[in-house]
Amino acid sequence: QVQLVESGGGLVQPGGSLRLSCVASGFYLDDYAIAWFRQAPGKEREGVSYISSGDDTTYYADSVKGRFTISRDNPKNTVYLQMNSLKPEDTAVYYCAVDRDIYKLYSLGEGEYWGQGTQVTVSS
Repeated sequence: QVQLVESGGGLVQPGGSLRLSCVASGFYLDDYAIAWFRQAPGKEREGVSYISSGDDTTYYADSVKGRFTISRDNPKNTVYLQMNSLKPEDTAVYYCAVDRDIYKLYSLGEGEYWGQGTQVTVSS
């Protein structure tokens, strides 16, 4: 069964950190480019971070650059999003998505497989 399962979300104070995980089953992550998206209430879904297959080139939205880090652990079939210096505006449901074509993720916001999302709330 093909599945992506996110975890690691929660409530954190401004300035705090969280690490999100996305575990894949039923396929191998190293064959895919991976992205983290987020969607806040009343807002459109936003791509925040991407990592390519092969050379693991990373890309970040300007809003998270310097604060978020995407990485993958292929033997564990897991991708991570380390989020530091969190701000209230980072509050959203975070989703991981994969596709063999990073263009589809990056430019079209489309992915072959999606996780169910994990809630991140940044509040004092």
